[in-house]
Amino acid sequence: MSNADTWETVKSELREVSLLYGAQASLAWDQQCYMPPGAAALRGEQMALLSRLVHERLTSAKLGRALEDLDGHVDDATTQRAVELLRKDYDRTVKLPADLVERRARAGATGFDAWIRAKEASDFAIFAPHLQEHLDLAKETAAAIDPDGHPLQVLMDGFDPGVSIEALRTAFSRLQTGLSELIEAAGDAEDRTLGGTWPTDGQLAMHRKVAERLGYDFDTGRMDLAEHPFTISLGHQDVRITTHVYDDDLLGGLGGTVHETGHALYEQGLPRALFGTGLDQAASFGLHESQSRFWENAIGRSRPFFAWMKPLLDSTFPGHPATVDSLYRAANRIQPGPNRVKADEVTYNLHIIVRVELELALFEDRLTIADLRDAWNDRYQRYLGVTPADDAEGVLQDVHWSGGSFAYFQSYTLGNLYAAAFHAVLREQMPDLDARVAKGDFAPILGWLRENVHQHGRSLDGTDRVKAVVGQRDYVEDLLAYLWGRHGALYGLTRPR
Repeated sequence: MSNADTWETVKSELREVSLLYGAQASLAWDQQCYMPPGAAALRGEQMALLSRLVHERLTSAKLGRALEDLDGHVDDATTQRAVELLRKDYDRTVKLPADLVERRARAGATGFDAWIRAKEASDFAIFAPHLQEHLDLAKETAAAIDPDGHPLQVLMDGFDPGVSIEALRTAFSRLQTGLSELIEAAGDAEDRTLGGTWPTDGQLAMHRKVAERLGYDFDTGRMDLAEHPFTISLGHQDVRITTHVYDDDLLGGLGGTVHETGHALYEQGLPRALFGTGLDQAASFGLHESQSRFWENAIGRSRPFFAWMKPLLDSTFPGHPATVDSLYRAANRIQPGPNRVKADEVTYNLHIIVRVELELALFEDRLTIADLRDAWNDRYQRYLGVTPADDAEGVLQDVHWSGGSFAYFQSYTLGNLYAAAFHAVLREQMPDLDARVAKGDFAPILGWLRENVHQHGRSLDGTDRVKAVVGQRDYVEDLLAYLWGRHGALYGLTRPR
């Protein structure tokens, strides 16, 4: 068989694997949106079976031999990159026993159900045994892949290749110092919350219009409600978003929708022509988060955005008292609180630092699941000056651990860092950015992201893709300068030299 024929065989196999992934995603979406709670055990078995089938395909000796034959023997750089990544993924996946893959999938389904019940009851004890199982399985997974590596680093390599724990520690330290200075300078400012009651049906209708205007294609997507907002791709022609709305918090729900729309825009902009090569995927989770955080914060919290949105708000909620300035002030208040999803963008990364530190402690055996709730509350008091009122507001607030997704949280801060660098460069290249946003002319912004990020898929790792777009920059400084620039102006603050 020629190399060209071998490559076509590999792509055919990968296309079918992608279809199986889509089936898994469909079941996961249904579980979080519509599935009856009594079906949790059945869903666990369904997910376990699909996970085993995917694992068998991705670790077959036939695929391994084909990738070995192709490595270094293809004619173009794109195919060579695809083969190198597939070989890397193959070498990582083949080390995982099939029964471990099944156990993780089954635990993910039952763990999510337990998390829902625990959060409703605000009782961590309901979820704790499932979290312990997830932790044990994650450690077993890391040890199977690289028994000599730091377990969290091994897992993190699957989300953000090229990012080290030590680099994170350094960035987190600088961020914590810089953010604490800004939070302290803002002090106890006047109440800037928006208030009011906002019927949820009206919010959802407005959110749909906002997402569509930003560029989200509803012909290949849909929007639903979920306990915890998420975006999921069932394939290039089916990218779905979910949101959560609150009748007493207009901006909390809106921010979540704009965030998930950012994720979906990335998924809808990935190179469909490369389906079956592995290059049609996002470059990293940190880069994925940069897209959601860019739209949510740099655009969605800006004054020009609210100037554009005000007529839409007026038509949806006639007689409401909000003004462009009150919306802008409320969206950019500095108000330490216990909730990550609703956090302002100044305090947000402190929430991430808490989670990553706790994960490190768990994987380094310096912390047990039994002590996790107290450790969570202690860090919130030390870093943000608040203590969660209960478990639902505290250790149970995030969905990630319910499915065993450890080593993901750093992606949010990486996303903020990358987004700040993108925003700085975009402003240089598009001086009329604010004027465009105020008119609702988002197409050039999306076009810039499509050209520089989306269309390239996984042709470079996330860290290298960011450098290709912005060059050598200090991302921590970009983020701090952006935050001080926006919030300093709002609060009348000058950044310390």
